[in-house]
Amino acid sequence: MNPIITLESPRLQWIGVSLSNPTTTAIPFGTTVVIGRNGAGKSTLGRIIERGRNLATNRVRTSATDLKVTRLEFNDIHSLSEGKVTYMQQRFESSMNDEVPTVSDLLPRLDSTGMATMPFDMTAMSDKRINYLSSGETRKLLICRALCGQLPDLLILDNPYIGLDTHSKAELDGALRHLASQGVSVMLLVCDPADIPDYATAMLPLENMTVGALVTGTASELRRAASHLFEPTAEAYAPQRIIPPTVNANVPVVEMHACTVRYGSRTLLESVDWRIMPGERWVLSGPNGSGKSTLLSLICADGPQAYSNDISIFGRRRGTGESIWEVKRRIGYISPEMQLYFGGGSATVRDVVARGLNDTVGCYTRLSDEQIETAGQWIDALGMTHLSDRTFSTLSTGQQRLALLARTFIKEAPLMLLDEPFHGLDATQKNTVRRIIDTIAARSGAAIVFVTHFPEEVPEGFTRSLRLPSR
Repeated sequence: MNPIITLESPRLQWIGVSLSNPTTTAIPFGTTVVIGRNGAGKSTLGRIIERGRNLATNRVRTSATDLKVTRLEFNDIHSLSEGKVTYMQQRFESSMNDEVPTVSDLLPRLDSTGMATMPFDMTAMSDKRINYLSSGETRKLLICRALCGQLPDLLILDNPYIGLDTHSKAELDGALRHLASQGVSVMLLVCDPADIPDYATAMLPLENMTVGALVTGTASELRRAASHLFEPTAEAYAPQRIIPPTVNANVPVVEMHACTVRYGSRTLLESVDWRIMPGERWVLSGPNGSGKSTLLSLICADGPQAYSNDISIFGRRRGTGESIWEVKRRIGYISPEMQLYFGGGSATVRDVVARGLNDTVGCYTRLSDEQIETAGQWIDALGMTHLSDRTFSTLSTGQQRLALLARTFIKEAPLMLLDEPFHGLDATQKNTVRRIIDTIAARSGAAIVFVTHFPEEVPEGFTRSLRLPSR
């Protein structure tokens, strides 16, 4: 059978970015995995196949002249509301505006007939306004929207499993198998051999912006073939801290009593009690939509109901005159929400990391030589030395995530809230970050909360857990 896509140009280009394609690459019908480390060129290839195959610089032959290609990459999951807000509290409070759509508004076929073609069962959240959706829930919605109309000939999903819990991941795999039975070819862009699904039959490796030779075989054979792309790096280390700890070992870092978050008839959290002592390491888990990020937003005072609940941070009751900067000064925080709206402007990676010491994004104060040097040490530790002078906004999603982790780690705060910290990282980087978290936890006595859907991701020494129920 003829391939669905053939890459014929020795060099493929997309808006100033080039991929080397040393030999003609024929991509077969069925399920193909495009795999490589962060920054290898996977998303660029996806964009070229979707929208750049008719450019004069790109000779890309398709199996049909009217080939319908649909691509999803989830960079702005809240664009569904046709507006973009900066902070979590603005997004929540915008629910007072009747123009914010519900899931059923965006899925006109959310009925017994249309559900047959949907990859996920969305009925339970049909009346939920989209600004209440978790990262994983919004991914489900975007995928359903892409598939509820005319089915494409080729569906390209960029990092499709990020943010999905185990059940949702299985649902997506089942839906993609079903699409294959209907003649839809699927291309999955992933950065971890563990994400190669059992039904994949071909793999296209990318390394250093170069398209490799297509590999075919069983899923286990493809995973073994991909492993060479993710060789371990040198032993990870964490630079010496520059800010001494300022925590009373006998005072809870966080104390929450019966914390509840409601908007109208929608309950996001209900009666949560939680006490975190200095040095404790917690795993926070729960299915998509259970309220994990909402709970952390209360601690950081980013949630609009952070001041209407019984919360004490470092022994001080929330709402007793402290400023937002006092709250954040002793908290290191990273989340998918933060990355979506970070921006970074024209700042370089070095500036973004260094300004984590001041909890700022813009150039409000001049960085000291010591701060710049410390930022460089963290950039080196995370293997990003070659990216230190790059503008943050030009990085791949995974590279941005790594830079924001360096920004989070740099002040080695006494409380670290790591909301899905491996979100978008490739297999090598996950191992590096895991070892750095181990080092920080062992030497600093920081209290750390690690949010994940997958127990195998949890670093060593995390002995306490809180699991939120499904909502």
